[in-house]
Order: sequence, then structure tokens, then C-alpha cells
Amino acid sequence: MKKDTPIDSNVVKRILDEMPFDDIGDASIREIVRLAGMIEEETGEKYIRMEMGVPGIDVREIALEAEIKAFKAGYASKYAPIIGIAPLKKEISRFVKLFLDIDIDPEYCFTSVGSAQGSIALFMVANRTYTNRRGVLFIDPGFPVQKLQIKVLGYEYDTFDVFNYRGKKLKAKLEEFIVEKKISSILYSNPNNPAWISFTEEELQIVGELATKHNLVIIEDLAYFGMDFRKDYSEPGKPPFQPTVAKYTDNWTMLISSSKAFSYAGQRVGMLIVSEKLYKSKFPDLKRFFSTEQFGHSLIYNALYTLSAGVSHTPQYGLTALLKAVNDGDYNYRDDVKIYGERAKVMKKMFLKYGFKFVYDNDLGEPIADGFYFTFSYPGMTGSELLENLIYHGISAIALQTTGSERHEGLRACVSQVGKELFPLLEERLKKFHENFG
Repeated sequence: MKKDTPIDSNVVKRILDEMPFDDIGDASIREIVRLAGMIEEETGEKYIRMEMGVPGIDVREIALEAEIKAFKAGYASKYAPIIGIAPLKKEISRFVKLFLDIDIDPEYCFTSVGSAQGSIALFMVANRTYTNRRGVLFIDPGFPVQKLQIKVLGYEYDTFDVFNYRGKKLKAKLEEFIVEKKISSILYSNPNNPAWISFTEEELQIVGELATKHNLVIIEDLAYFGMDFRKDYSEPGKPPFQPTVAKYTDNWTMLISSSKAFSYAGQRVGMLIVSEKLYKSKFPDLKRFFSTEQFGHSLIYNALYTLSAGVSHTPQYGLTALLKAVNDGDYNYRDDVKIYGERAKVMKKMFLKYGFKFVYDNDLGEPIADGFYFTFSYPGMTGSELLENLIYHGISAIALQTTGSERHEGLRACVSQVGKELFPLLEERLKKFHENFG
């Protein structure tokens, strides 16, 4: 990089050369975090950090007070139950009913050390239900870490970019993979990370009916629960409800994160819900790896147990307090997190002003919602080139090629760490980028 850049180009080049990846476009989220952090430390220049979905809002006091109370009650010296504490299971059940309109007994509501642990536990079981089936199908683009989990487990997976197969087109594309690749499970996020599209009821019905027809396990990742701000899903017990595949099949599992909607990321407590029918379903092939052929028992008492032996007591009590306040209508989580949509709106205008384009720019003909993520490109550059050039300009993101996207010219931006106090610096650096490359 010989152009005049906001960050010392000699330092950036040297640190880039020291990194273990050959192509920065293949770098993981955590690798970009480390890269930007090393450059910040050496140069003293602050980066505009858009690579990692770190919540940018303080957690509510009610959760902290509940954790302190649990500490003082002596829970730090006790093992937590692997199935989750009873008060939390009750509030998860209430939450699913009030905000998704799905009846589920607390018995089938569990906790995990973040949704990331929930997903790897589900992969361990759902992809071993049939000896003659291949593995998981990711409806992409998606969260890169989940594919890394599959690779670490030694499983196979398939993927396709859903953008060109929306609506009725989704059915034929899904069934093609299910039959030809012998799929055992399907995973998607809704709203989607990184494209921020949201599946319609029609699309969820297609997924659900195919799951029933082919006896597949659906893993619905609701990491960004209720954060499609085009609709308000935050009134307990009142429509509209957060859309879910659970309306259309009994073969569903659900991951609900506390990290984004409740800004509780640091405490690593997620919600894992399994339909009663699927929990009780028996798959003889599971006995190759587990003590029982029952799906739910294998999931909780074998897979989840070996991963952590349970979530710490105090975060569970903190999340219980949060959920109870939300369920009772005393706390509207949307009031806090809608700031992400407001930030995205401002940032997207800046990117357009300085010559950038949006990659996933519409949601079935409607504008993409302003939310936690957006995707962008710059004319004439690949995603790898764009990412490297932005690093020289003090801006970090991740390449879409790591998400299963077919649009390798693009990057994903997360808005959570870019508060309004950083908007002038962001604009200054985007302007300089455009001067150098426009």
C-alpha cells in the first residue's frame, strides 16, 4: 500500500505479513479481531471495529442484582443442573409462548454456554441420527463459526446461498440437497447473519414441511431475536410474533441467544429448546455414539454434558430475572436494541456517499432492514482486496467468503461497536478511502 493512509502503512504491512493466513479474506472473526488489536496497540490509532458482533449496550441492572443475590446465596460453590435451573426453564417456556406463540413445556427448555455451545451439541446428535445420511445443510450466508464447529467435529456439510432462491424457489432447491446429499439436519438464522434478510411465513412453511417429509432436524438460530425492526415483536402475548418454523413441523430445535437482544454476551448463557416430539423420538443409529437411542436424552445427558456439565448458576439467575421482566411486560428489550437499527441507517448512508455498494440489498423486493449487520462492496475490488485496503484505513470487517456467501466481492459490517461518537472518524476514513481508490 503506497497511498497516503490514516494508519502507518509500514506497520500494517509488517503485521499483515506476520499473520498465519495467506488470504485475509479467509481470516476468521477472531483473527481479524487480533489483527486490528495488534495494529491499534502498536500505532495508538483506534480502529472502526465492524468485524465482531459484540453488543454495545450495557446490561440491565435487574440481571446484575439477580447474579449478586445468587452469589451471596452460596451458589458459587454448587454445581448447576445440566438441564438448567427450574426458574429459568419456566421463564424460557413462557417467553417462547408469549413471543413466538409456541406452547412448550419447561421440561424441554434448556440452557447452554451461549448459543455456540447449543449448536455444537445439536450437531453432535442431529448429524448422527442415520448412518446413511451425510450431515448438515447450511442455508447461507451464515455464521462462520458454525461451519468451523462442523469441521472440528469431522463432519461433512453442504451449503448454498439462499439469496437467489427466495419464496417458492426455496422448495426445489432444498429438496434437491436433501435427496441428493442425504441431509440429516438444516440450520439457518432468522434474521440472517450476515445478510440481514428474514424468512417469510411461506419460506418457513416450506422448510417445516420438508423437515417432516424427510424426517430432518431443523436448527433454527434466533441469535437476533426480534431484531428485524420493520415489525415490533416485543409485546408479550400480542401479535405479530417472531416467525418460527415451529409452526410448521415437530422436528424443530431452537437456539435463542441472550447476547444480542438482552446484551448479556459476557455471561455465556443461551437457550436451547427442543420440541417434545423430537426430544422423545428414537433413532437406533444414535447408539453408535450415545447411551440411548432417544434424541433428547442423547442431546442433554451425553452431548451437552460432555461439553460443559452445565451453565454457571449466577448467569442463569441473571437471565431468569431478565426474561421474567420481559415476560411480565416490565421491560421491553426492543427499546434498548433498536439503537442498532438507528446506527445502521446512518452508517449505510455514509458508505453510499463514498462510493460503496450494498451486496445483499433487498429482502424479497423490500429494502433490507436497518439492523445489526449490513453487507457492502467497492467497485473493482474483490472482498479480500477490499478488506486489506480497509485495514490500512483503520476499518475492520470480515469477508463474505467466510460465511458461505457466493458474493466474494463483499464484506460484512457489524454496527454494534460503532457508537455515534465514532461517526465523524468513520466518515473521515471512508472519505480518504474513496479519495485513494475512487
